[in-house]
Formats: sequence, structure tokens, C-alpha cells
Amino acid sequence: MPSALAAAMADGLRDNPVINYAIAVFIVVALIYLAVLQFWVLLRTRKHLSEMKSAYSEIEIQRSELQLRNKDLTDSLNYARRIQAALLPSEHHIRRIFPDYFIYYRPKHIVSGDFYWFSERDDKYFIAAADCTGHGVPGALMSMIGLELIHKIINDMKVDDSDQVLLTMNRELESAFYKEESGKPIIKDGIEMSICIIDKKTRLMEFSGAFLPVYIVRDDKLIEIKGDKKNVVQSFAMVSFNRSTFTLQDGDLLYLFSDGYADQFGGPDNKKFMYRRLRHILLTISKYPLPDQQRILDETIDSWMEGHDQIDDMMILGVKPF
Repeated sequence: MPSALAAAMADGLRDNPVINYAIAVFIVVALIYLAVLQFWVLLRTRKHLSEMKSAYSEIEIQRSELQLRNKDLTDSLNYARRIQAALLPSEHHIRRIFPDYFIYYRPKHIVSGDFYWFSERDDKYFIAAADCTGHGVPGALMSMIGLELIHKIINDMKVDDSDQVLLTMNRELESAFYKEESGKPIIKDGIEMSICIIDKKTRLMEFSGAFLPVYIVRDDKLIEIKGDKKNVVQSFAMVSFNRSTFTLQDGDLLYLFSDGYADQFGGPDNKKFMYRRLRHILLTISKYPLPDQQRILDETIDSWMEGHDQIDDMMILGVKPF
């Protein structure tokens, strides 16, 4: 009975034109709504795509501008590197003084805050290694000032004592950086530096250091002469530096360096290389020809870094004076 009733009601609905019309209107309205909704979604999608395309174009423009600026900056740094290289002693000049030497010189960026100096005057050899505060452009500018000053102090002012070289450089930098108008130094950066002055006749070496030491390898032993724990132009107060002496023999090796090699992070635990490892490797490789020593130092630090970024400029000088 209920099934027969339901069938009768269904037949009645199909035969009712009002209901059929209402259903048709509902279906048409639903289709129109869906069409409008789809059209609206399409417009929003097109607008979004247009905005994305505009943003992408803007990003491409900015990327092109950044690439151009980076190229300009890199070109400027490369040119600055050539200027810096022109100020550093040439290979021909150094080899004329010390036929047996190497220079491991590895800037963090294109230009370096480390610099070295070799000179010969009045039967004396002059060797210096310096590490200016910072690296990159600021360090390079400071190093260029330091190169000009050491040339002036040793060759023009003819300062012969190692401690006086550091003291004179301190005074020259003080004069350059101190401004009476404000009563304060405009630059507080300093220079870590080591300098050896060797008398060719007596073979007596004078050494003074501002933080940096000198290593001497003789008969499979490493001798360290430490520098003072103060920078050149660390402060503008009255300063002084100690002077040590050491008589060199045939076959002695001198190593001067900045702190970049020892401070480089790496290894299995991402720790600093440290000076004890540097002393060990220098003593180990001291029996090899100096060009081979330079290669081994480069390979060693590359292996130690294991993909880590270089954190500072690196410089190691190896010299056999006699």
C-alpha cells in the first residue's frame, strides 16, 4: 500500500506544470550561478596571473640590476686588487733578496687586509707581515696605508731598529687618524704586525711584534719569539714595543704569518685550526723545499675547511735567509 501511494504521488508531481516550472527555473538559476561563479573565478585567476607576471617581471628587473651592480662591484674589487698587488713587493724584488722563500697569500675576498714587506738597505734585510683590522675593502684600504707607511719608515726615514719601526708606524697612524677638531680619533682600527731586521754580516736578527710572533725552525726544532700583546695604533696613548735578538745560522727557516690560517674553522668538529696545529705542520714540512711547503699548506687548509667558508684573510711567509 505505501508503495502504491508513493507512485501515485510521483505521477502527480510529474503532471503538475507549476512544480515542473519551478524545478526548471531552479535548474536554470543554478546553472547561471555556476556559470557566473566560474567566470568570476576565471577573472580572479587571470588577475592573479597578471599580478604574478608583473611581479616576476619586477623581480627580473631587480635581478638584472643586482647582477649589474655585482659585476660593477666585482670589477672595482679586481681593479683594487691590482692596485694592492702593485704596492706589495714584486716576486722579482723578493727573489733578488731571498732566493729561497714562499708566500702563501689567500684573501677572504678579492682584496686583503693582510700585507707583507721585504726590503734590503745598508747591509740589512727587512721582513714584515701585518694583519689589519677587518678584511675586504676596509682591511685592504688599511693595508695600503700600512704598505705606504712601512716603505716610508724603512726606506725614507731609515729606521733600523725593529721596535722603532712599530713605534714610528704607531705615531704615523696616530697623526693620520687623529683630528684636533673633535679631539678624538676618527678610526680606532689597528694593525697586528711582526718585523724582522737581519744584519747580513753578523747574522743578528732583531724582532718586534704587535701580537704576531715569528717562528724559527732549526735542527728539527721550532723556536717561537712572541710579540707584545698590543696592536699598532690600538690606542693613542704612549706606547712602546719590545725588541728581541736572535743569531741566525745556515739553514734556519723563518715563518711570519697573520692569524687567519690558525683561526680557520673546520675539521670533524668544526673547530679552529689553532696555532699548535700550525706549529706542527710547519715543523713537519720544514724539511721540504719552500715551494712544496706552500702547496702543502694550501692543501692542508682546504682539507681542514671541508666546504666551510673562509672566515679571514690568510698569509704565511716562509724565508731561508742564509
